[in-house]
Amino acid sequence: MLFKNRLQDWSFSAVIAGFVAVLVGYTSSAAIVFQAAEAAGANLAQIGSWFTMLGFGMGVTGIALSLYYRTPIVTAWSTPGAALLVTSLPGTSLNDAIGVFVFASGLILLSGVTGLFAKMMRYIPQALSAAMLAGILLRFGLDAFVSLQTNLLLAGGMCLTYLIARRLIARYSVILSLCVGLAIAAWQGDIAFHGQAIHFAAPEFIMPHFSWEKLVGIGLPFFVVSMASQNAPGIATLHASGFKVPVSPLITVTALLALILAPFGVYSIGIAAITAAICMGKDVHPDPNKRYTAAVAAGVFYLLAGVMGGSIGTLFTALPAPLIHTVAGLALLGTISGSLYRALTEEKQRDAAIVTFLITASGIQLFGVGSAFWGLIGGVLTHGILSLPEKNQEKISNPRS
Repeated sequence: MLFKNRLQDWSFSAVIAGFVAVLVGYTSSAAIVFQAAEAAGANLAQIGSWFTMLGFGMGVTGIALSLYYRTPIVTAWSTPGAALLVTSLPGTSLNDAIGVFVFASGLILLSGVTGLFAKMMRYIPQALSAAMLAGILLRFGLDAFVSLQTNLLLAGGMCLTYLIARRLIARYSVILSLCVGLAIAAWQGDIAFHGQAIHFAAPEFIMPHFSWEKLVGIGLPFFVVSMASQNAPGIATLHASGFKVPVSPLITVTALLALILAPFGVYSIGIAAITAAICMGKDVHPDPNKRYTAAVAAGVFYLLAGVMGGSIGTLFTALPAPLIHTVAGLALLGTISGSLYRALTEEKQRDAAIVTFLITASGIQLFGVGSAFWGLIGGVLTHGILSLPEKNQEKISNPRS
């Protein structure tokens, strides 16, 4: 009976949302992960192994957590973390790099087990979480329309299809725009697999080596970036979309599997933000309680991507960039508008929310930490100062009185 009820929760639009989430995840950052692996000194076979195990780790955690909590929980590698590794790992041995991965995952696991991360998240107003999410997603919404400049026929055809479908059959607007985009791209000759065969890359164990210099110089900043720029926005995305799930178990489960798989090149597994947002909108399913199926579908596609880890770069770079940017932006329109509405509805938190939104959308990097973290810090400071009682505000403005 339970299986039958779960089966009824599924829809074609949920499966497509899961596919789009994985497509966006790989095409937007697989190249950065590839560069991080190269910086660590991994050869092509080892890089294929990294992608295989990353796909496996993200697939297993996403499917398990989404089914258990009946919530769209998508997991992902840390793109900001990979960017940090690209600049920090050159000159570091592969064994030392694996030691850094083990160390950072251990610290994240400790944060989840002790509940420290969950306690921090409870002090963040929902308006600020929504504003941070809107700031993270803004670039994707803008890219959808910037694509009109680079390929007017492709992006314009997809946008027009989306609008017509939204008017007639809203649930299938994203998939129809994707189909039209694929047809136009094929007609233009822009889909190219370069004649390379898809192959499986066997997992390869690499013995970790622990160097205090590397753990402190690379491991600690990598831990901070992964928590601040990956897990924090991921949890904020869930909360901003109205899904209340316990934070510590999510951090604990993802960090534990990342720790186990670290010797195979899994540098991180965290809670997704951008790709998760694709699985949380009304286009997935009108009933929020059934949107978890999109995240489960994403997990299945991650497993398939892991099987093809040896050729993942070829597979996900075959499609033209304007198609990827447009389908991602269209899929996130509802989430962006909903996030902005929740961020600005409460008048008392509006100033703090707009500060959070602008800092996050700016894309600034300070001390190796991404703009999502600093947007949240700026919003919390703004909210705290503006929420002070009148007497305290007078003391701040006139400290001699």
